Amino acid sequence: MIRPAGATDLPFLEAMLFETVHWRAGARRPVLEQALAKPEVARYVEGWGRPGDAGVVAVEGGPPLGAAWYRLFTAARPGYGFVDERTPELTVGVVAGERGRGVGTALLHALLESARDAGFERISLSVESDNPAVRLYERAGFTRIGDGSGAWTMLAEL
Repeated sequence: MIRPAGATDLPFLEAMLFETVHWRAGARRPVLEQALAKPEVARYVEGWGRPGDAGVVAVEGGPPLGAAWYRLFTAARPGYGFVDERTPELTVGVVAGERGRGVGTALLHALLESARDAGFERISLSVESDNPAVRLYERAGFTRIGDGSGAWTMLAEL
């Protein structure tokens, strides 16, 4: 089941942001608090629920399985996949043990529908070029519009 993300989901969004940033299996990972202490990471969840924020959470009879959300950024404080101040940037995170079951696909499709319903014309993201999620984003209609430091900025027209 996919449900809207609310204010009480912030700790889970933080956990999914951590999974998104530290997706490589076997790589050394800091503790969550250290990761969120970095302003360039924290900006994806700080002040969650501000205008322009929306998200969804996947659940299946127990703890949440994953989350996807978008938010608007400013040119003064851009996200990694920043395009402009009218284009929200999305983040998708799935609990490590739940990957490969279609959770990310369901979350992404629900979030894209939410963005369309909110009147957005396009949505962006940043993903490392060797992340398997690239295929998920391409299947959903995202195309690469920029690259730098091993990461791609991708954009989908809604």
